Amino acid sequence: MPNRWVVTNAVWLQAAWWGCVLGAERPWLLLLVLAGVAVHLRLCTDFNAEVKALLRVTLAGCVLDSALGILGVFAFNAWPLPLWLALLWLALASGMRHSLAWAARHWQLAALLGALGGPLAYVGGARLANVALPLGTMLTALLLMPIWALALPLLARLAARR
Repeated sequence: MPNRWVVTNAVWLQAAWWGCVLGAERPWLLLLVLAGVAVHLRLCTDFNAEVKALLRVTLAGCVLDSALGILGVFAFNAWPLPLWLALLWLALASGMRHSLAWAARHWQLAALLGALGGPLAYVGGARLANVALPLGTMLTALLLMPIWALALPLLARLAARR
């Protein structure tokens, strides 16, 4: 069962990313993401620890993206963040103690994945969600690489805290 749960959680993270990003233009998809988070919480064996991890990671992520928006890396149509992006952080947080739990133990690998995957997710998501990148695609991606090399292992550790 644990392996199936990890795989299911990883698939959920991908589906939630698409739901959130496409939900920028089709808000009804955000309801599906919220339903998915509710199902996730229902299936978690340690509800209290999961809620704490969701709150910590979501708050940290929203602060990070708000700061990047204020600094002009992104140009959002809502302040401090659009709803779809806040829900994207909630969805990502739902994987931190499950399919991404390894990132808390293997920080070097997590830093590498963050440096590569973070910018790709942002640049791809920005295009699909009509988020302007005032610095341009390449400079934005290069700026996000070290940020996400630090962010992914730190977020995983934050989620693992009791």
